[in-house]
Amino acid sequence: MENFVVSARKYRPITFDTVVGQEMITNTLKNAIKTHTLAHAFLFCGPRGVGKTTCARIFAKTINCEHPTENTEACDECESCRSFNQSASFNIYELDAASNNSVDDIRALVEQVRIPPQAGNYKVYIIDEVHMLSNQAFNAFLKTLEEPPAYAKFILATTEKHKIIPTILSRCQIFDFKRITVNDIARHLSSIAQKESVKAEPEALHIIAQKADGALRDALSIFDQMVSFTSGNLSYSQVIDNLNVLDYDYYFKVVDNLILGDITQTILILNEILEKGFDGLHFVGGFGEHLRNLLMGKRLETFSLMDVSESVRKKYIEQAQKADIRFLMKALDLSNKCDLNYRNAGNKRLLVEVMLLNICAFSENFKNIVQQQTVFAPPASPQVQSVAAAPQVDIQAAVTTIKQDIKQDITDSHLQEAEKKKDSPVENIPQPKTENISQPKVEESTAKAGSFSIKASMAARKAEQEKQAEALKKEAPEILQETLEELWQKFAETQKDESPNFYKTLKQSVPQIKSNHVIEYEVVNKVQEEEIKNKKVFLLSFLKQETNNFLLSIETIVAEQIQDQKPYSPTDKYLFMYNKNPELKFFKEELNLDLDF
Repeated sequence: MENFVVSARKYRPITFDTVVGQEMITNTLKNAIKTHTLAHAFLFCGPRGVGKTTCARIFAKTINCEHPTENTEACDECESCRSFNQSASFNIYELDAASNNSVDDIRALVEQVRIPPQAGNYKVYIIDEVHMLSNQAFNAFLKTLEEPPAYAKFILATTEKHKIIPTILSRCQIFDFKRITVNDIARHLSSIAQKESVKAEPEALHIIAQKADGALRDALSIFDQMVSFTSGNLSYSQVIDNLNVLDYDYYFKVVDNLILGDITQTILILNEILEKGFDGLHFVGGFGEHLRNLLMGKRLETFSLMDVSESVRKKYIEQAQKADIRFLMKALDLSNKCDLNYRNAGNKRLLVEVMLLNICAFSENFKNIVQQQTVFAPPASPQVQSVAAAPQVDIQAAVTTIKQDIKQDITDSHLQEAEKKKDSPVENIPQPKTENISQPKVEESTAKAGSFSIKASMAARKAEQEKQAEALKKEAPEILQETLEELWQKFAETQKDESPNFYKTLKQSVPQIKSNHVIEYEVVNKVQEEEIKNKKVFLLSFLKQETNNFLLSIETIVAEQIQDQKPYSPTDKYLFMYNKNPELKFFKEELNLDLDF
């Protein structure tokens, strides 16, 4: 059976031009080789899997090549290059500082430095994970690193530059390797897929690139895993299922419903995500990234900052045009706060839901949605419903029909003409369904809508609304002051972790129940008044459901603050003392005293 070689080794770059995403560094090294201005010590630092050790090996191979190309690359034909390719070169020495970090290991290295190369021009010493060396080993290495022989070159590689002592840093040329971009990784994976005859969707490769977090080695390892899982046919759905990545479509659906202010569908989508096994923090992190991409999609100049495939980028741009930039900024701020508070939250799911509800409340369409939500509608009794529902339908239909017949502005002459035609029936007025509903007396008066003038119709409708409101007031239970205070404190506790400022506002004074189901609450300043106003919907919803009184309302009162003005100027101080002791004036005049003291 043929031995399998992972892609990270099989497609490891062997020339500067094949290094992915580090053009600035490779160009600098090539120019240094071409102009013969090589430093004696280099420090390659950066995150894992970005090509530090690979560039060190390519550099060591190129400077010892006997016939470099015009592009300053190794020829791969001379004896030095062949021995390097076979891992048999005596001019390149690699040391793993993670397991060879003692003083004795460095002393052995220093002894080898004294031996000149038998073939080639340079001896190159590559020390990987150099930050693992002990302080004593660093100190033993200082003198050799500062003044090595002319043929010795040192390349130090590390992922933690801050752990290296300053005396080592000052003796090296430092090259900071950057994380490889998602697009660069995706393009490299696409080229490997073509070489391996693997079918891969561009969206699937972008997901792998995002999961790698800037490390090409990690991306190649995930790529091999996905090829084995999908039998050489990488699709977007299979990749997100195997890598536990949440589908883009969920975020697009959530934001669409947030823009519409639809709380119900938003919560249902979140529930579906959680039932699939995704953690709430996973959703919040992806949601914040989604909002960030929508902000980038608002302007043409920032389109390139979205690390997604071209087809997904078009979706972001389309949705970004639907969302107001203030809405996106507010949503991004709430998402960031939820991310920060998630680990300390007791009820993590509730924290995410409250975040989505607050974003919904910021939508322009939220007020219309709230008025249509049955959760806030008072449960009217069957008798009230039968009286209220029937006449409203008839009157509205009658008014609509009359307006269509008249087709011009209503004037007094039209009203008089309508009075003359009392006996003529009005056609096409829909009659309400009356099965299983006892017909009240008021229905008899509305059976023939044509007999009403427009003013009479409006008056009848207003009377019915007042009658319904009176019925609801009679049914609404009275709330005791003790019950109100208890429920108020209960709601305040739910805001303690989510919104500390709002919690303090709710705790600073006691609400008072007034007549006509009005709750008065005293605040200190306009800021607290605005805070109560912004979250009044949720507070009222809680109180209405707990008390079964759907006529409650809240009025805030800003307390008048009387500030004692302290005497500041000499005149103020004199007047302050004069009010306490009027004889001070006589004392001042007799001694001819001045107020400037």
